[in-house]
Amino acid sequence: MYIDLFSGCGGLALGLHKAGWKGLFAIEKSTDAFSTLKHNLIDKNSNFSWPDWLPKKNHDINEIIENYTENLEELRGKISLVAGGPPCQGFSMAGRRKEKDDRNKLIDSYIKFIELVQPNILFFENVKGFTIGFKKGNKRGKAYSVYVINKLKKLGYDVKGDIIDFSEYGVPQKRQRFILVGVKNGKASTFFEKLVQNRADFFKSKNINDTTSLSEAISDLHQSNGTEESPDTKNFQAGIYNKSSSKYQSFMREGRYLKNKIADSHRFAKHKDDTVEKFKYILENAQANKNIPDSIKEKYNLKKRTVVPLCGKLPTPTLTTLPDDYIHYCEPRILTVREYARIQSFPDSYEFKGGYTTGGDRRKTDVPRYTQIGNAIPPLFAEQAGLILKELYFD
Repeated sequence: MYIDLFSGCGGLALGLHKAGWKGLFAIEKSTDAFSTLKHNLIDKNSNFSWPDWLPKKNHDINEIIENYTENLEELRGKISLVAGGPPCQGFSMAGRRKEKDDRNKLIDSYIKFIELVQPNILFFENVKGFTIGFKKGNKRGKAYSVYVINKLKKLGYDVKGDIIDFSEYGVPQKRQRFILVGVKNGKASTFFEKLVQNRADFFKSKNINDTTSLSEAISDLHQSNGTEESPDTKNFQAGIYNKSSSKYQSFMREGRYLKNKIADSHRFAKHKDDTVEKFKYILENAQANKNIPDSIKEKYNLKKRTVVPLCGKLPTPTLTTLPDDYIHYCEPRILTVREYARIQSFPDSYEFKGGYTTGGDRRKTDVPRYTQIGNAIPPLFAEQAGLILKELYFD
């Protein structure tokens, strides 16, 4: 039995369920992200048993700690695993790092939760920047990773952390993340040893390659396949499937024959003609998988920090939560939500809820589909992790 903290739209939970874990409950603050998790992992499939004392809705972790302290303490000895990591925006190297970002305080909430529940094993994920101290003048302070490791050791855990590149675990994306494992009675380093040892057998069991390029991931979703009226948004076009042309595509489609059917959340952006021409120029003149040069930014008066034309022959760079950071590798457009999901290894049966995008004051509360996926742990990696965590528990 496990608990999923900061669960987002359910990427980690989906992987753990595929690895055979049963969930008790998931904590996620966002209404949008929790709606996606609930639709796929509670309503469609009963993957969480969910206690009677906890309303089945989105929650803030501090509210849970404050209002359900005794309930959490009663779970001691019953919870094998607490999985998940606090939001990463304050630590991320992709944005502006902020030591005083309020979300960074959730680290202490995480540790308090562990202290109350005392699981046998914990699995923690965060951005690479979590291991880098914030600058203080000419010096760097202590990294949050060191702080967390020391706190968990004091709680009786053997702890090990490492940087993992998910592209080495079948995900078509060069996404590096800090993974930390804590074990009450055992060696945490065993997790990372087995992660490498078990890779080949895992890929063989799924009939997928050890590395997957972007085109191998999404070429059956091209806009040129044809479009129909979007089933969930008026006045937008959605893409239809072509036949599967790679092992990864067949894996994502779970063996279903979907040719000419509409893919979930595969709504195309409505680009203006001058935007399409700009994207065509960038695809023809800029280096793939690299931020476009200043000369092109000046030519089109672009103020955006990042615009990356993608390469079909390689995994993508790390997906952010901003879809207009990337241009499709062979079509002059941004990626769709479904293409984002494929790159993050969500199967096509996983349906996303909430808005596609947001803006204005709604940015403070909305977590649109692109953001949900950009913040997620890839389920394909989570499943591999879950299988090893199960071994650690039974050992």
